[in-house]
Amino acid sequence: MRYFLELSYNGKNYHGWQVQPNVITVQEKINDGLSKLLKSSINIMGAGRTDTGVHAKQMFAHFDFDTIINDVTNLKDKLNSFLPDDIVIYKIFEVNEKAHARFHAIKRSYEYHIFMGRNPFLLDVTWQLYRNKLDINAMNEAADLLLKQSDFKCFSKTTDVNTYICDVSEAYWKLIENNLVFYISADRFLRNMVRAVVGTLLDVGMHKISITDFKKILASRNRSEAGFSVPARGLFLTKIEYPKSIVKDE
Repeated sequence: MRYFLELSYNGKNYHGWQVQPNVITVQEKINDGLSKLLKSSINIMGAGRTDTGVHAKQMFAHFDFDTIINDVTNLKDKLNSFLPDDIVIYKIFEVNEKAHARFHAIKRSYEYHIFMGRNPFLLDVTWQLYRNKLDINAMNEAADLLLKQSDFKCFSKTTDVNTYICDVSEAYWKLIENNLVFYISADRFLRNMVRAVVGTLLDVGMHKISITDFKKILASRNRSEAGFSVPARGLFLTKIEYPKSIVKDE
């Protein structure tokens, strides 16, 4: 049987999602908890691989288990008691045998949070800018170009993927008081892509580059032409969408 987990986590204390040697990761913590509870070696597969320090308001993962789990709510509650407070499981549910947390996701959404000022209570979940005035209209004009772009190699940290094609369906900035948030959704994302996009759009907002320059960067397919990658602490994976057909018997 295959089961999905819906969860969230604060990424501050983790070296990203994926299990790695000699460091603590989110996947490792959940693997350990499930393996102890189910008395079997469990290796969950996540919907994506967030980097060190990146947070997730909504993440999904799947695992296989030979025996039917009659009380998934009880398993969820017990698993939460095994996990640290910065990882929370909200739901465990059975899905079709071929449902895949990564490959069947049809849309992913991220937010990048910037606090325009200084706030000691937001240091772990925002990047704080207090010396720069930003042209948000120009940043949104540049962000709109992402919806017309298909190849995002210029924002990719990885050079060995099969394709750099992503279908971006929304990308925009919104300022509410001192909170500046960038929203972006796509069918898939490349490694470090969102943080590089945000850094380059900030260059537009600070008038370090023009809209014309931004267009040239998109056409260049060269990471060195794009802007800096903003710090991980402001980045949140916020939503992952799946077709309804993944749920068992639907």
